[in-house]
Amino acid sequence: MARQSRFRACPLCEAICGLDLQYEGEELVAIRGDAADPFSRGHICPKGNAILDLESDPDRLRRPLRRRGSDWEEISWDEALAEAGERLAAAQRDHGPDAVAAYLGNPTVHHFGHIAYMPALLRSLRSKNIFSASSVDQWPHQLVDWLMYGHQFLLPIPDVDRTDYFLMLGANPVASNGSLMTAPGIAKRLEALAVRGKLVVVDPRRTETAGIASEHLFIRPGSDAWFLVALLQDVLALGAPRTQAYAGKLSELEEALAAIAAVDTVKVEALTGIPRTTIARIAAEFRAAPSAVAYGRMGVSTQAWGTLCQWLIQLLNLVTGNLDREGGSLPNEAVLPVTGPGTSPGNRGRWHSRVRGLPEFAGELPVAVLAEEILTPGEGQVRALLTCAGNPVLSTPDGRGLDKALSSLDFMVSIDIYLNETTRHADLILPPASPLTQPHYDVHFNSFAVRRVAKLSLPLRERDDDERADWEIINGITAAYAAASGKPARDLPPPLAMIGMGLARGGSGITVEQLAQAPHGLDLGPLRPSLLARLETASGCIECAPPLMLEELRRLAMPAAAAADATLRLIGRRDVRSNNSWMHNAPRLVKGKTRHHLLMHPDDLASRGIGEGARVAVASSVGAIEVEVRGSDALMPGVACLPHGFGHDRPGTRQSRASAVSGPSYNDLTDAAALDLPSGNAALNGIEVTVRLA
Repeated sequence: MARQSRFRACPLCEAICGLDLQYEGEELVAIRGDAADPFSRGHICPKGNAILDLESDPDRLRRPLRRRGSDWEEISWDEALAEAGERLAAAQRDHGPDAVAAYLGNPTVHHFGHIAYMPALLRSLRSKNIFSASSVDQWPHQLVDWLMYGHQFLLPIPDVDRTDYFLMLGANPVASNGSLMTAPGIAKRLEALAVRGKLVVVDPRRTETAGIASEHLFIRPGSDAWFLVALLQDVLALGAPRTQAYAGKLSELEEALAAIAAVDTVKVEALTGIPRTTIARIAAEFRAAPSAVAYGRMGVSTQAWGTLCQWLIQLLNLVTGNLDREGGSLPNEAVLPVTGPGTSPGNRGRWHSRVRGLPEFAGELPVAVLAEEILTPGEGQVRALLTCAGNPVLSTPDGRGLDKALSSLDFMVSIDIYLNETTRHADLILPPASPLTQPHYDVHFNSFAVRRVAKLSLPLRERDDDERADWEIINGITAAYAAASGKPARDLPPPLAMIGMGLARGGSGITVEQLAQAPHGLDLGPLRPSLLARLETASGCIECAPPLMLEELRRLAMPAAAAADATLRLIGRRDVRSNNSWMHNAPRLVKGKTRHHLLMHPDDLASRGIGEGARVAVASSVGAIEVEVRGSDALMPGVACLPHGFGHDRPGTRQSRASAVSGPSYNDLTDAAALDLPSGNAALNGIEVTVRLA
């Protein structure tokens, strides 16, 4: 039988690579990169091929499950949706609106049927206890964008294809495929940059990205803010800020720069491990480059100074004249906009968490408080939980503590395709149909892309009668909840209609019909300056000195005591095959060498009498794990490194492949009390641990 190609964007990671899915009849038999996609140009990573495993996975749930004691039974969709709506409404009738919480996992943003439909359900619930994976990821970015530019998603993107000098902190896009910098085939883009200019990577580990960089600088975990302050001081010592392009659009830049100049950086080498002479050289190179961009990602965002670092990075791009400039950093003008009229610009502190008093951001509370909000009695205690495409037991701070908390809930419903470490606590599991059966448009990843692109993915097969799309499940819960609570409900139209409305709001003139006729996607050209025309601050200016950031700068000037000699700083790492725990059930992503082990510098192993491959006990202030250790001179001395997303050792799951994958959970060591204070984002990197032979 002849093969036929069908095309769509990959739904599994941030790169949104174009896929050529090859069918024999109605059977999917192979997946390749789409060579005709103008953005990804044939690039495909292992996750794209893993769709074959996910489509045929015998562990994947396909019909609703309801708990019956320690067992599960399949039930009809009508029965499942009605029960979900009624029990959520009952929890609020008995205990108030905040008794129901919701957690949205990372894959939520990868599916239009989640990201476009879930807000209506959350508005119906009217609960203050909304959580998501964003608060273990990118809240520092969003908060700084809101503070400086007036919108949480008015995010300047590195113009990687045209810059001459790229300073990258705590990012490993060769493994992550971008991450708030949508860039398929990023390795080739960075290699080209290193040929025509310079790529400098600042990271405690010589990562896959550092391996192709022009220069790699080791830095002590959590010290990036001191490095950036010293770097800014040295840049400004070379001459006045280059701000002519922003005339009339800058508010309180002098105040911001004066506060930065006042920080004593005499100890910056001791704090960071980077000589001041090296920082001065980097400053001179950055300022002298024809175009330059600074960018910081997970290693910067998920630390105690995450928001401060992101503010300093924005200022560095601004004072060198590289903000909103070709070859620098500039926001994408997406045809389906996430900024402007009809979008949520962001807010902070409209309410606070009940137990710890932490402020909300953009309508959500930090997920680090979820367990305590479940376990602490009193008015507003969380009694019921809705989870969507998330596994917070493995991906949020103090996973063991959250695991315990989930077992105490009165009711839990999960929209998920697996019975995993989190959903095993649910009373109902509602599995969406394959994304290949649903229309999709990558709302956020197109908005954060390094080029202006647009692509519509149409269904590649019909859904079976007993399958429900993501949007149908969410619409169904919303309707059932409204009926049970007596609230009004509006059934949102199907995705193609919603996508069409979003495109019309953007004003580009591009329609659903035009996108449907371009199966490989549209390339609308490189990024172009637009930030100054799109500012949403009350002043209409870039707010250079938000009081929240000046207060953080004052705190930074008082460095914490150094860790004890026996203490290591733990950082995470990401592998291109296993960036999310739910992918560990795909054979193509777990085959080959093991990737769960702890890495330490050989000198740190020797000083502790630990041999290569030994089993070690790793302990933090809140937990302990055992894991195999390997020596690596790609790691800075004094640093230990463990991957995220493992820990499939809990009973009651139904993932046969994942349960055989070795490795403990990183988040059995992380502390829910360790936060980036301005944003509430979890400080997962740079935590103090001890390591000894098990």
